[in-house]
Amino acid sequence: MTGRAGTGPLRRLVVLRHAKSAWPEGVEDHRRPLAPRGLRDAPAAGRALAEADCLPDLALCSPAVRARRTWELASAEWGTPPPVRYDRRLYAAGVAELLEVVREAPPEVETLLVVGHNPGLEELVLELARDGLEDTLERVRTKFPTSAIAVLSWYGSGWPALGPGVALLTSLIVARGKKSGKKNEKNGKKK
Repeated sequence: MTGRAGTGPLRRLVVLRHAKSAWPEGVEDHRRPLAPRGLRDAPAAGRALAEADCLPDLALCSPAVRARRTWELASAEWGTPPPVRYDRRLYAAGVAELLEVVREAPPEVETLLVVGHNPGLEELVLELARDGLEDTLERVRTKFPTSAIAVLSWYGSGWPALGPGVALLTSLIVARGKKSGKKNEKNGKKK
């Protein structure tokens, strides 16, 4: 249960690290595509958010190809995706830059999704969370892998009030899609 540290409605900041990316030779970092595992995990992240009843009112996304594609595949799992804003400040951002972008969210947004990169996202979660349910904080400290989803809850009248130690880490999900079970017809083994 989220304690009432502030005033205003319950707000949720949902932090999604992009799905597993590929490292093709000669491709600039911001143009790197998703790897096959990322193509499976991104839709699983969308399903996990729907199952957790954590669909956002607004999404903020890094313009890097791997983050954009994660958003596209995840949000395709929902009936009607919310609006998305691509913000280049989210690419390779640290905590200060991430908070700056988040604090610009309109006051009517109660659940905000940020799709971006590590180490900034992991550091943001640890900076904002005063506590976590069960072992969520320890798990984030250990590793915030690709396709990880952290849900931070807090009470506030607007996003500018979000700051260090204000939120409770209520959930940590690591979304993983299943490999296809295709078999090699010649020897009956999975590929």
